[in-house]
Amino acid sequence: MRSAVFLSLALISGAALAAPAPKATSEEQLFAQLKKAESAEDAHPIEQKLIAMFRASGSPSVDLLMTRANAALATADNKTAKMLLEAVTNIAPNYAEGWHAKAGMEQANGDDTAALVSLQKVVLLNPRHFNALIELGDMLQDYGDKAGALKLYRRALDLDPQLEGATHKIRELTQSVEGRDI
Repeated sequence: MRSAVFLSLALISGAALAAPAPKATSEEQLFAQLKKAESAEDAHPIEQKLIAMFRASGSPSVDLLMTRANAALATADNKTAKMLLEAVTNIAPNYAEGWHAKAGMEQANGDDTAALVSLQKVVLLNPRHFNALIELGDMLQDYGDKAGALKLYRRALDLDPQLEGATHKIRELTQSVEGRDI
């Protein structure tokens, strides 16, 4: 009798282990959903999930440094934030969000050259980082590279068709860069 009970429990627990765990939504699935979103309101929660995925470093140390850097930025302790974000990019040079946070801090501090370099690094590491594409496009447009900005805005809009402001920026620059249709 005990053998039968043990065997039943083993089979049940084995079946539970063999049952597929519910899959988390992948980045690919989220980008596919984003392309199907019919409005900015529909796209927003999907964008937030993607941003959360971008922020996931996979390293408790990097996560701690990022948390402390964000706290330092919130209290305008730029010296500490800079030190922490430099540590993040040194420890995890392939972590795009570390470069993204660094770019935001650099731009806020008026160091546009460093911010441009950091944003380029973000886009190189994560070519689907739609926010970084828009931010880099804005900086290029500010410095007169309208064609470069237009290319980045189009890439961002291709990833996220509901991205706020992107359509307007593209419309505005298309006429300036490519001229009017006849």
